[in-house]
Amino acid sequence: MTRRERGSGGRGDGEVVGRSGGQSRSKSAGKSGGKSAGKSGGKANSRKHSYPRAARISETVREVVAEELVRIDDDRLAFVTVTSIDVDSEMNRGIVYYDSLQGEEGDKQILDALNENRKRLQSAIAKQIHARRTPILEFRPDDGIRAAARIDEVLRNDPMRTRNLDSE
Repeated sequence: MTRRERGSGGRGDGEVVGRSGGQSRSKSAGKSGGKSAGKSGGKANSRKHSYPRAARISETVREVVAEELVRIDDDRLAFVTVTSIDVDSEMNRGIVYYDSLQGEEGDKQILDALNENRKRLQSAIAKQIHARRTPILEFRPDDGIRAAARIDEVLRNDPMRTRNLDSE
C-alpha cells in the first residue's frame, strides 16, 4: 500500500512508503536507536593519543625544521641542532630552540642565518603539515642545554670531587 492509498496526504510522517517483494519498508529502516549502523558513539576512526595535540605538532614541526636545515647550504648552520620547538595551541607562533658546537660565540651568526631562512622553513612546514595555519617561527638558543654543560664543567673541576675519586 502506498501513502496515497492510506490517505496520508503525501506527508513524510514515517508511514509505509512502498512495496518491495511483498514487504513494506519505513523511512527509519536500517537505523537502530537513532545511531547509524557500524559506528560506536561517532568515534569509530578516532585514535587515542598518549600526549596532547600541541606536543605532537611541536615534534612534527621540529622534524621538518631539522630536515630543512640539512638541505640549506649555509656554513653558519653547519653544526646547528634543533633541540625542541614550542608551538602554541592555535599554531600562531613557534619558538625554535637550537644549540651548536660554536656555543654562545656563534649565536649572532646562527640567528642571522636562521632569520634569513625563516620563510623557507615556514614554507617547508606548510607543505609537509596539512594544517590551516603555519606558525611564525622565532629562534632562541637552548639555555637549558648550555646550563647543563656549565654544571657538568663545574662538577668536573670540583676539587673535592677529584680528591674523592683519587682516594678510591
